[in-house]
Amino acid sequence: MTRSKKPLRKCIVTQEMVPKQQLIRVVRNKDGEIFVDETGKRNGRGAYLSKDIQVIEQAEKQQVLNRHLKANVDASVYEELKAKIKADKS
Repeated sequence: MTRSKKPLRKCIVTQEMVPKQQLIRVVRNKDGEIFVDETGKRNGRGAYLSKDIQVIEQAEKQQVLNRHLKANVDASVYEELKAKIKADKS
């Protein structure tokens, strides 16, 4: 019996390799817009973060997304990430 492999991605804060489903993707597209990618399939430079409020707060404090996406990430993106995690947990 062959089981298909789950795609793994690395959280840019914790540096852990985890299944893609356990991460949230943030994308910067060609126009420089930065947004949360619900589908995980949008075009652009992507960065993965663990679905954990503390990880999001650490990313915000250390400006990890800014470095990874090579752009200034607005606070509203972090707020959206936190809101999504809270919604998923409830």
